[in-house]
Amino acid sequence: MTRTDPDAFRAMAETALAELPDPFGAPAAQILLRVEDWPPQHILDEMQIDDPVELTGLYDGVPLPFKSVSDPAPFPDTVWLFRQPILHEWKTRGDVDLQDLVTHVVVHEIAHHFGWSDGDIAAIDPWWE
Repeated sequence: MTRTDPDAFRAMAETALAELPDPFGAPAAQILLRVEDWPPQHILDEMQIDDPVELTGLYDGVPLPFKSVSDPAPFPDTVWLFRQPILHEWKTRGDVDLQDLVTHVVVHEIAHHFGWSDGDIAAIDPWWE
């Protein structure tokens, strides 16, 4: 049976980060990882999302191409994973391994850290084919 508790999610996300190839692994290792059951309401409001199951993850920070030593970020770059929306997608799809889905969300959010837009990611992401 697949574990779905917060500790299991953190372990899956850490595995995804550890498996990132060079040159992505070292910069990604500096990102704070947060696992929450649901996205906070203020984030949903800010992103104009009505249904919280629509948000499985979020990158919160300054993408690497826009970082400046003269303008340091006040908070660490963070990847949020929202456990209940990920579980909802996993159960609804029924055709993917939970580790693979968590890895997909982590990689998607890490791509934002490297400055990729959702469109950039979609152009090369075979996940939804």
